[in-house]
Amino acid sequence: MQHEALAHTEDFGGPDQHLPSHPCVPGKDAPYQHYALGAPYDEMFTRGGAVHPHYAALDGRLTTLPADELLRRQQACEQTFLHQGITFTVYSDNQATERIIPTDLLPRIVTGNEWARIEAGLKQRITALNLFLRDIYGDARVLRDGVVPRSMIYGSKHYRREMRDLAVPHGAYVNVCGSDLIRNEQGDFVVLEDNLRVPSGVSYMLANREVVRRAFPAVFRSMSVRAIEHYPNELLNTLRSLAPFHEEASIAVLTPGVFNSAYFEHAFLARQMGVELVEGRDLLVNDNVVYTRTTSGLKRIDVIYRRIDDDFIDPLIFREDSSLGVPGLFNAYRAGNVTLANALGTGVADDKAVYAYVPRLIRYYLSEEPILNNVETFLCREEKSLSHVLANLDKLVVKAVGESGGYGMLVGPHASQKERDEFAQKLKADPDNYIAQPTIQLSTAPTFVDGGVEARHVDLRPFILHGQQTTIVPGALTRVALKRGSLVVNSSQGGGSKDTWVLSE
Repeated sequence: MQHEALAHTEDFGGPDQHLPSHPCVPGKDAPYQHYALGAPYDEMFTRGGAVHPHYAALDGRLTTLPADELLRRQQACEQTFLHQGITFTVYSDNQATERIIPTDLLPRIVTGNEWARIEAGLKQRITALNLFLRDIYGDARVLRDGVVPRSMIYGSKHYRREMRDLAVPHGAYVNVCGSDLIRNEQGDFVVLEDNLRVPSGVSYMLANREVVRRAFPAVFRSMSVRAIEHYPNELLNTLRSLAPFHEEASIAVLTPGVFNSAYFEHAFLARQMGVELVEGRDLLVNDNVVYTRTTSGLKRIDVIYRRIDDDFIDPLIFREDSSLGVPGLFNAYRAGNVTLANALGTGVADDKAVYAYVPRLIRYYLSEEPILNNVETFLCREEKSLSHVLANLDKLVVKAVGESGGYGMLVGPHASQKERDEFAQKLKADPDNYIAQPTIQLSTAPTFVDGGVEARHVDLRPFILHGQQTTIVPGALTRVALKRGSLVVNSSQGGGSKDTWVLSE
């Protein structure tokens, strides 16, 4: 029987896809002999093989370092991760459950102008999504006006009727968001999905910075890389702003426990913020007030940064078989005596079908055009889109709207005709449950593998904090598919991460 702590694994997933080989960078010698320019956009090189200006300093250093020195520095990064216990859990591995997360020596570099657009677009997006959540749990104006189908919201498994007319501080339902971005063929960043429930990965963003800065100290100093080390303080400030009372707030990070894949991150953030790390069994509710057990007695908790899914938060309200949550917690929450971050019921807004409506929500609530576009998405609930999807199953990726981690998905170009025919029947039987997107070609970035520098596919996960104000630290988790040709950035399937350098200008 699966351990309950696996109820939310906070994985970094994606479908496994492979691309054909492509010619290497023209005119380049060591260390780029095997650097293949196969993606529509490469972070370091132009299609003609010239180095993008913001990568010039890194290129200059790489071409002067022998391969054995690069290998030594890569091993030093890995040793640091080992000593600090920076790990993730692989539940399907029969040999071991815990591994060091693979990290790449080479940073991914983003210009200041690009980051300014990302930051503005993400702030716009989280503002609209919070207004949407406040609306659907309140007056539901957006549903009455027909902007979003009523059945899609009320039929979502993530919609929580218990949250109706329950006020949250500053109207901020989503306090921590990790949106996944990719580049389109023109090199512009677009949003692939929004992670609004319990997004993970920020600890790896911070850990990567520490080791890569030491690996390339002179390059780092010369490039005016913006700082990210203040993220834990910004998170703490955001959580404090949610406190139900004005006096000094007592904050705790609620974790499912050591068997959760992101437990390292839960412990890391609690330690960095100087707050309690608790499991459900450490908390109790008395007279609608939440307390944690300590060696000196009971201590009141005002704000809980939860890393547990809604279903498991309170066995008296949601799943009665949950041993991860706290009996009575929701009543304390409803009474206004404790704040949960993120609020319950936020999952309805990162449903894959709702994702397709986010540009419309931005126009509806903010009267603005989206700064960051979505990946083109076809809603199978719409008759015209369904016909298009059925006619092009060999070219599209089809996803079940309420699933994650690759479940309920068809990757058309890599499926057999029999698989496509079977999936077509599922689409016809329940079109509301599916969306479709073109097969996505991720951009590539320089990555140190097998003693040389090769192109590997990457995405980008910035982290947005939203409470009394909205804050985005100038950095992100860059997830990288370490296997040649793979688009899988999932750490449990051969993916890893790398540092992201956002330049000041």
